[in-house]
Amino acid sequence: MTTVTKIAITGPESTGKSQLCEQLAAHYQSACVPEVAREYMENLQGSYRQQDILRIAKMQIAREKQAEKGAKELLFCDTELIVTKIWEQYKYQTCHPWILDQIKKNRYDLYLLCNVDLPWEPDPLREHPDKREFFFNWFRKELEDYGFPYRIIGGQKGERLANAIHAIDAFMFSEDE
Repeated sequence: MTTVTKIAITGPESTGKSQLCEQLAAHYQSACVPEVAREYMENLQGSYRQQDILRIAKMQIAREKQAEKGAKELLFCDTELIVTKIWEQYKYQTCHPWILDQIKKNRYDLYLLCNVDLPWEPDPLREHPDKREFFFNWFRKELEDYGFPYRIIGGQKGERLANAIHAIDAFMFSEDE
């Protein structure tokens, strides 16, 4: 069985995660697991509740595990459970133990933390246009506290993709890693 390298695309809202995930999958001719939260929230009747966050987290992991079975060398994941942890802690001042446990169990080989250097794009599902720097710093602290390997990805237009490709290639082909 081939070992799949899992790469998570993470970070605050409106930082180009979904687009970057799709671009990287196309570049490397690999699979991309879309963000479940968007699909879930678009189909939700009314406002979300705390229990919805746990459902979203479980659906995200299930989709990743399914995609991992068919992936070749690389699997790009548009979001990961630190996103749900931060979301739930910010909104409800707590995080479900299952999510905390799965963050440790469902690790990625590399995390690409998207910088907040892109302009905010309004979207009915986005909640905090004025807190992106705050959340970016929170994401970075979480990744560091867990000891997960990450690279900050910034840049406008094609530069962002080029920076991500460079970070992945350096990670994949470096003897120091």
